[in-house]
Amino acid sequence: MLRLLIDTSVWLNIAKRRDGQQIIVPLRVLLHQKKLEILVPALILDEFDRNRPRAEAATTQSVKERFRLLRQDLQDYGDDEAQKWIAEMVHQIPHASARSLQNFSEISELLRRGTLLEPNTENYAAVVQRGLEKKAPLHQDKNSVADALLIEQYTSALSADKEGRDEYVFVTSNYTDFSIPKGDRRKPHPDLTELFEPGNSHYIYDVDGLVNLLGEKLGSDYLDEAEEVDFIQSEMPTRSLADILTAHEEYFDKIWYGRSLMHEDEARPGISESLKNTILAARRRVEEKYAPEELPPVNDWEWGFMHGKLSALRWVLGDEWDFLDT
Repeated sequence: MLRLLIDTSVWLNIAKRRDGQQIIVPLRVLLHQKKLEILVPALILDEFDRNRPRAEAATTQSVKERFRLLRQDLQDYGDDEAQKWIAEMVHQIPHASARSLQNFSEISELLRRGTLLEPNTENYAAVVQRGLEKKAPLHQDKNSVADALLIEQYTSALSADKEGRDEYVFVTSNYTDFSIPKGDRRKPHPDLTELFEPGNSHYIYDVDGLVNLLGEKLGSDYLDEAEEVDFIQSEMPTRSLADILTAHEEYFDKIWYGRSLMHEDEARPGISESLKNTILAARRRVEEKYAPEELPPVNDWEWGFMHGKLSALRWVLGDEWDFLDT
Protein backbone atom coordinates (compact mmCIF):
# COMPACT_ATOMS: atom_id res chain seq x y z
CA MET A 1 0.00 0.00 0.00
CA LEU A 2 1.06 3.57 -0.67
CA ARG A 3 0.96 5.69 2.48
CA LEU A 4 1.00 9.46 1.96
CA LEU A 5 1.84 12.16 4.47
CA ILE A 6 1.06 15.41 2.65
CA ASP A 7 2.07 18.70 4.25
CA THR A 8 -0.51 21.45 4.78
CA SER A 9 1.18 23.68 2.22
CA VAL A 10 0.67 21.06 -0.50
CA TRP A 11 -3.01 20.54 0.38
CA LEU A 12 -3.55 24.31 0.09
CA ASN A 13 -1.73 24.38 -3.25
CA ILE A 14 -3.94 21.57 -4.55
CA ALA A 15 -7.04 23.43 -3.38
CA LYS A 16 -6.03 26.56 -5.31
CA ARG A 17 -5.32 24.74 -8.59
CA ARG A 18 -7.81 24.79 -11.44
CA ASP A 19 -7.11 21.09 -12.01
CA GLY A 20 -7.41 20.31 -8.31
CA GLN A 21 -10.34 17.93 -8.88
CA GLN A 22 -8.12 15.72 -11.05
CA ILE A 23 -6.01 15.09 -7.94
CA ILE A 24 -8.64 15.14 -5.20
CA VAL A 25 -11.16 12.77 -6.80
CA PRO A 26 -8.63 10.00 -7.59
CA LEU A 27 -7.26 10.25 -4.04
CA ARG A 28 -10.77 9.87 -2.63
CA VAL A 29 -11.57 6.90 -4.88
CA LEU A 30 -8.27 5.12 -4.21
CA LEU A 31 -8.60 5.76 -0.48
CA HIS A 32 -12.05 4.15 -0.58
CA GLN A 33 -10.63 1.21 -2.54
CA LYS A 34 -7.86 0.86 0.08
CA LYS A 35 -5.17 1.24 -2.55
CA LEU A 36 -3.58 4.07 -0.60
CA GLU A 37 -3.68 5.57 2.88
CA ILE A 38 -3.52 9.23 3.80
CA LEU A 39 -1.61 9.83 7.01
CA VAL A 40 -2.96 12.94 8.74
CA PRO A 41 -1.01 14.32 11.70
CA ALA A 42 -3.38 16.28 13.93
CA LEU A 43 -1.37 19.45 13.39
CA ILE A 44 -2.01 19.28 9.61
CA LEU A 45 -5.75 19.07 10.23
CA ASP A 46 -5.51 22.08 12.54
CA GLU A 47 -3.32 24.06 10.14
CA PHE A 48 -5.59 23.39 7.18
CA ASP A 49 -8.70 24.47 9.09
CA ARG A 50 -6.89 27.56 10.39
CA ASN A 51 -5.57 28.64 6.98
CA ARG A 52 -8.64 27.66 4.97
CA PRO A 53 -10.69 30.90 5.39
CA ARG A 54 -7.77 33.08 4.30
CA ALA A 55 -6.90 30.83 1.36
CA GLU A 56 -10.54 30.62 0.24
CA ALA A 57 -10.87 34.40 0.35
CA ALA A 58 -7.68 34.84 -1.67
CA THR A 59 -8.80 32.29 -4.27
CA THR A 60 -12.24 33.89 -4.64
CA GLN A 61 -10.67 37.34 -4.97
CA SER A 62 -8.27 36.02 -7.61
CA VAL A 63 -11.18 34.69 -9.69
CA LYS A 64 -13.06 37.99 -9.39
CA GLU A 65 -9.96 39.99 -10.32
CA ARG A 66 -9.38 37.97 -13.49
CA PHE A 67 -12.99 38.56 -14.52
CA ARG A 68 -12.74 42.26 -13.62
CA LEU A 69 -9.69 42.84 -15.81
CA LEU A 70 -11.24 40.99 -18.75
CA ARG A 71 -14.49 42.87 -18.32
CA GLN A 72 -12.61 46.18 -18.30
CA ASP A 73 -10.81 45.29 -21.53
CA LEU A 74 -14.10 44.36 -23.21
CA GLN A 75 -15.71 47.60 -22.09
CA ASP A 76 -12.76 49.67 -23.30
CA TYR A 77 -12.14 47.98 -26.63
CA GLY A 78 -15.21 45.86 -27.39
CA ASP A 79 -18.32 46.37 -29.51
CA ASP A 80 -21.95 45.28 -29.05
CA GLU A 81 -20.89 41.63 -29.13
CA ALA A 82 -18.58 42.35 -26.21
CA GLN A 83 -21.58 43.38 -24.10
CA LYS A 84 -22.95 39.83 -24.47
CA TRP A 85 -19.63 38.49 -23.23
CA ILE A 86 -19.78 40.85 -20.25
CA ALA A 87 -23.27 39.62 -19.34
CA GLU A 88 -22.06 36.03 -19.64
CA MET A 89 -19.08 36.74 -17.39
CA VAL A 90 -21.30 38.22 -14.69
CA HIS A 91 -23.32 35.01 -14.85
CA GLN A 92 -20.23 32.79 -14.68
CA ILE A 93 -18.44 34.47 -11.75
CA PRO A 94 -20.47 32.68 -9.02
CA HIS A 95 -19.97 29.33 -10.76
CA ALA A 96 -16.22 29.83 -11.11
CA SER A 97 -15.92 30.91 -7.47
CA ALA A 98 -17.99 27.93 -6.29
CA ARG A 99 -15.81 25.50 -8.24
CA SER A 100 -12.66 26.98 -6.73
CA LEU A 101 -14.09 26.63 -3.19
CA GLN A 102 -15.26 23.06 -3.85
CA ASN A 103 -11.64 21.90 -3.65
CA PHE A 104 -11.27 23.20 -0.10
CA SER A 105 -14.41 21.42 1.10
CA GLU A 106 -13.44 18.11 -0.47
CA ILE A 107 -9.88 18.24 0.88
CA SER A 108 -11.25 18.92 4.36
CA GLU A 109 -13.45 15.83 4.03
CA LEU A 110 -10.52 13.80 2.67
CA LEU A 111 -8.32 14.73 5.64
CA ARG A 112 -11.02 13.61 8.05
CA ARG A 113 -11.28 10.27 6.29
CA GLY A 114 -7.53 9.70 6.55
CA THR A 115 -5.60 8.02 9.35
CA LEU A 116 -5.20 10.49 12.20
CA LEU A 117 -1.72 10.57 13.77
CA GLU A 118 -1.39 11.90 17.30
CA PRO A 119 2.14 12.78 18.49
CA ASN A 120 3.60 10.64 21.30
CA THR A 121 6.27 11.32 23.92
CA GLU A 122 8.97 9.82 21.70
CA ASN A 123 8.07 12.28 18.94
CA TYR A 124 8.30 15.24 21.30
CA ALA A 125 11.63 14.02 22.71
CA ALA A 126 13.03 13.59 19.19
CA VAL A 127 11.99 17.16 18.32
CA VAL A 128 13.84 18.49 21.36
CA GLN A 129 16.96 16.51 20.42
CA ARG A 130 16.74 17.75 16.85
CA GLY A 131 16.55 21.31 18.14
CA LEU A 132 19.56 20.86 20.39
CA GLU A 133 21.57 19.52 17.47
CA LYS A 134 20.31 22.25 15.10
CA LYS A 135 19.20 19.64 12.58
CA ALA A 136 16.66 20.36 9.86
CA PRO A 137 14.03 21.56 10.01
CA LEU A 138 15.31 23.27 13.18
CA HIS A 139 18.52 24.50 11.54
CA GLN A 140 17.36 28.07 11.02
CA ASP A 141 16.57 31.01 13.28
CA LYS A 142 12.82 30.56 13.15
CA ASN A 143 10.15 28.52 14.85
CA SER A 144 9.89 25.27 12.90
CA VAL A 145 8.85 23.05 15.80
CA ALA A 146 5.61 22.02 14.05
CA ASP A 147 7.61 20.98 10.98
CA ALA A 148 10.02 19.02 13.17
CA LEU A 149 7.09 17.22 14.79
CA LEU A 150 5.76 16.42 11.34
CA ILE A 151 8.96 14.74 10.22
CA GLU A 152 9.19 12.80 13.50
CA GLN A 153 5.67 11.46 13.04
CA TYR A 154 6.60 10.39 9.52
CA THR A 155 9.67 8.66 10.98
CA SER A 156 7.50 6.82 13.49
CA ALA A 157 5.08 5.64 10.81
CA LEU A 158 7.94 4.41 8.65
CA SER A 159 9.66 2.64 11.56
CA ALA A 160 6.45 0.88 12.56
CA ASP A 161 6.50 -1.03 9.25
CA LYS A 162 9.12 -3.57 10.33
CA GLU A 163 8.90 -5.66 7.18
CA GLY A 164 8.98 -2.67 4.83
CA ARG A 165 6.15 -3.97 2.68
CA ASP A 166 4.43 -0.61 2.21
CA GLU A 167 5.73 2.53 0.54
CA TYR A 168 5.80 5.81 2.45
CA VAL A 169 5.76 9.26 0.90
CA PHE A 170 6.48 12.62 2.52
CA VAL A 171 5.16 15.47 0.34
CA THR A 172 5.96 19.12 1.06
CA SER A 173 6.40 22.46 -0.65
CA ASN A 174 8.29 23.87 2.34
CA TYR A 175 11.72 23.73 0.75
CA THR A 176 13.35 26.13 3.22
CA ASP A 177 12.82 23.66 6.06
CA PHE A 178 13.00 20.29 4.33
CA SER A 179 14.91 20.53 1.04
CA ILE A 180 18.63 20.76 0.35
CA PRO A 181 19.70 24.41 0.94
CA LYS A 182 20.09 26.47 -2.24
CA GLY A 183 19.88 23.33 -4.33
CA ASP A 184 17.41 20.98 -5.98
CA ARG A 185 14.17 21.38 -4.03
CA ARG A 186 13.22 17.83 -4.96
CA LYS A 187 15.99 16.49 -2.73
CA PRO A 188 15.80 16.37 1.08
CA HIS A 189 18.07 18.33 3.41
CA PRO A 190 21.28 16.41 4.25
CA ASP A 191 20.03 16.07 7.84
CA LEU A 192 17.05 14.13 6.49
CA THR A 193 18.74 12.11 3.76
CA GLU A 194 19.01 8.96 5.86
CA LEU A 195 15.25 8.94 6.36
CA PHE A 196 14.68 8.64 2.62
CA GLU A 197 17.46 6.18 1.77
CA PRO A 198 15.28 3.05 2.17
CA GLY A 199 13.65 2.02 -1.09
CA ASN A 200 10.17 2.34 0.42
CA SER A 201 10.57 5.95 1.64
CA HIS A 202 10.19 8.86 -0.77
CA TYR A 203 10.73 12.62 -0.48
CA ILE A 204 8.43 14.48 -2.90
CA TYR A 205 8.35 18.20 -3.64
CA ASP A 206 5.02 19.98 -4.16
CA VAL A 207 1.94 19.10 -6.21
CA ASP A 208 3.59 18.24 -9.52
CA GLY A 209 5.93 15.85 -7.75
CA LEU A 210 2.96 14.20 -6.05
CA VAL A 211 1.09 13.82 -9.35
CA ASN A 212 4.15 12.24 -10.99
CA LEU A 213 4.61 9.84 -8.10
CA LEU A 214 0.95 8.78 -8.09
CA GLY A 215 1.13 8.06 -11.80
CA GLU A 216 4.37 6.12 -11.36
CA LYS A 217 3.35 4.07 -8.34
CA LEU A 218 -0.36 3.52 -9.04
CA GLY A 219 -0.33 3.59 -12.83
CA SER A 220 -3.74 3.27 -14.49
CA ASP A 221 -5.50 3.13 -11.12
CA TYR A 222 -4.66 6.81 -10.70
CA LEU A 223 -4.34 7.96 -14.31
CA ASP A 224 -7.71 6.55 -15.42
CA GLU A 225 -9.51 8.32 -12.56
CA ALA A 226 -7.77 11.61 -13.34
CA GLU A 227 -8.63 11.32 -17.03
CA GLU A 228 -12.25 10.56 -16.22
CA VAL A 229 -12.52 13.71 -14.09
CA ASP A 230 -11.00 15.76 -16.92
CA PHE A 231 -13.45 14.22 -19.41
CA ILE A 232 -16.49 14.89 -17.22
CA GLN A 233 -15.46 18.51 -16.63
CA SER A 234 -14.86 19.14 -20.33
CA GLU A 235 -18.07 17.39 -21.43
CA MET A 236 -20.33 18.98 -18.79
CA PRO A 237 -19.65 22.73 -18.89
CA THR A 238 -21.75 25.23 -16.96
CA ARG A 239 -24.85 26.35 -18.83
CA SER A 240 -24.40 29.74 -20.47
CA LEU A 241 -26.63 32.68 -19.61
CA ALA A 242 -28.00 32.58 -23.16
CA ASP A 243 -29.01 28.91 -22.73
CA ILE A 244 -30.77 29.67 -19.44
CA LEU A 245 -32.65 32.66 -20.87
CA THR A 246 -33.74 30.63 -23.91
CA ALA A 247 -35.09 27.85 -21.70
CA HIS A 248 -36.82 30.41 -19.46
CA GLU A 249 -38.57 31.95 -22.47
CA GLU A 250 -39.69 28.51 -23.68
CA TYR A 251 -41.39 27.49 -20.43
CA PHE A 252 -42.84 30.95 -19.87
CA ASP A 253 -44.48 30.74 -23.32
CA LYS A 254 -45.84 27.24 -22.78
CA ILE A 255 -47.26 27.94 -19.33
CA TRP A 256 -48.80 31.24 -20.43
CA TYR A 257 -50.37 29.43 -23.40
CA GLY A 258 -51.84 26.70 -21.20
CA ARG A 259 -53.26 29.22 -18.74
CA SER A 260 -54.71 31.24 -21.61
CA LEU A 261 -56.65 28.19 -22.80
CA MET A 262 -57.86 27.42 -19.27
CA HIS A 263 -59.32 30.92 -18.90
CA GLU A 264 -60.85 30.94 -22.37
CA ASP A 265 -64.29 29.85 -21.26
CA GLU A 266 -64.31 31.82 -18.03
CA ALA A 267 -66.60 34.80 -17.80
CA ARG A 268 -64.41 37.85 -18.12
CA PRO A 269 -66.73 40.88 -18.12
CA GLY A 270 -65.34 44.07 -19.47
CA ILE A 271 -62.61 42.54 -21.59
CA SER A 272 -62.11 44.65 -24.69
CA GLU A 273 -62.05 43.40 -28.25
CA SER A 274 -58.54 44.81 -28.56
CA LEU A 275 -57.31 42.71 -25.64
CA LYS A 276 -58.96 39.60 -27.08
CA ASN A 277 -57.15 40.15 -30.36
CA THR A 278 -53.86 40.66 -28.53
CA ILE A 279 -54.34 37.33 -26.69
CA LEU A 280 -55.18 35.49 -29.90
CA ALA A 281 -52.13 36.97 -31.65
CA ALA A 282 -49.91 35.89 -28.77
CA ARG A 283 -51.32 32.36 -28.95
CA ARG A 284 -50.62 32.19 -32.69
CA ARG A 285 -47.04 33.28 -32.04
CA VAL A 286 -46.57 30.45 -29.52
CA GLU A 287 -48.28 27.92 -31.82
CA GLU A 288 -45.95 28.86 -34.68
CA LYS A 289 -42.88 28.63 -32.43
CA TYR A 290 -43.46 25.18 -30.90
CA ALA A 291 -44.70 21.81 -32.16
CA PRO A 292 -48.36 21.03 -31.23
CA GLU A 293 -47.34 18.04 -29.07
CA GLU A 294 -45.13 20.31 -26.97
CA LEU A 295 -47.97 22.63 -26.00
CA PRO A 296 -50.79 22.33 -23.47
CA PRO A 297 -53.20 20.77 -22.92
CA VAL A 298 -50.95 18.10 -21.46
CA ASN A 299 -51.36 15.54 -18.67
CA ASP A 300 -51.07 16.62 -15.04
CA TRP A 301 -47.53 15.26 -14.66
CA GLU A 302 -46.19 17.19 -17.67
CA TRP A 303 -48.05 20.32 -16.60
CA GLY A 304 -46.48 20.18 -13.14
CA PHE A 305 -43.07 19.42 -14.64
CA MET A 306 -43.27 22.57 -16.77
CA HIS A 307 -43.95 24.67 -13.68
CA GLY A 308 -41.05 23.06 -11.84
CA LYS A 309 -38.67 23.87 -14.69
CA LEU A 310 -39.80 27.50 -14.86
CA SER A 311 -39.44 27.86 -11.08
CA ALA A 312 -35.88 26.45 -11.18
CA LEU A 313 -34.84 28.64 -14.12
CA ARG A 314 -36.17 31.75 -12.41
CA TRP A 315 -34.36 30.87 -9.19
CA VAL A 316 -31.09 30.62 -11.13
CA LEU A 317 -31.80 34.04 -12.64
CA GLY A 318 -32.33 35.58 -9.21
CA ASP A 319 -36.05 35.24 -8.43
CA GLU A 320 -37.44 33.57 -5.33
CA TRP A 321 -38.48 29.92 -5.42
CA ASP A 322 -42.01 29.19 -6.70
CA PHE A 323 -42.36 32.50 -8.55
CA LEU A 324 -44.55 31.39 -11.46
CA ASP A 325 -46.38 34.53 -12.58
CA THR A 326 -46.94 34.80 -16.32
